[in-house]
Amino acid sequence: MLNGTNFKEWKRHVLIVLGCTDIDLALKQEQPTPLTADSTPDAKMDFERGTESEEINQDKSFLDDLEQRFAKNDKVEMTSLLTSLMSMKYKVQGNIREYIMEMFHIASKLKALKIELCGDLLVLMVLVSLPAQINQFKISYNCQKEKWTLNELISHCDQKEDRLKRDKTESAHLASASKDKGKKRKYHNEAAKGPAQKKQEQVPNNCYFCDKPGNLKRDCTKYHAWRAKKGLPELPKAK
Repeated sequence: MLNGTNFKEWKRHVLIVLGCTDIDLALKQEQPTPLTADSTPDAKMDFERGTESEEINQDKSFLDDLEQRFAKNDKVEMTSLLTSLMSMKYKVQGNIREYIMEMFHIASKLKALKIELCGDLLVLMVLVSLPAQINQFKISYNCQKEKWTLNELISHCDQKEDRLKRDKTESAHLASASKDKGKKRKYHNEAAKGPAQKKQEQVPNNCYFCDKPGNLKRDCTKYHAWRAKKGLPELPKAK
């Protein structure tokens, strides 16, 4: 649908459709002059194409009026497109092919406004906008003599993106495996340690003198009586 912001795109689509049906001449040229006896075959053909019906004889003037009505300030549009292009930054979780094509689409809009950015500059702008994870990739490009075309850039970036995704997946698997291994080691240590501790806890503390369970030698009354009988000094009381 035509609105105040998409006239150029709308016009391009209209011309494509009319061109496919071979009735676009009335939008590109003024109404042809009437034929005469001296008219050339090409002139006769153009006249026939441009005067198929009364409704399309004046289409070019109508389209020109529309273009003036929806005319935009080219300087404002240039500034907006350049700002968008220079501020673009690629996020790793996106699709790098679509990202590069979007940058070149903006460049094509600038070209239509008579601001043409050369291919080498666009390749460099794409590389500069890539994240830090691809720094080594950018350094490799800067160190080589050959320059990449758009298709070569997309191909190399696709391969790099695939490698990054594979490395990320492998790192996640290794981290998960290491975590599981740590849990198993902890479980085995506790399993090996548990019975020994339980066994130790089950060993009764018997008195070394009277062999009475739960009684300590220093608290044993029989031991103290025996010492007194033998004339041994009295032991200090436990605190």
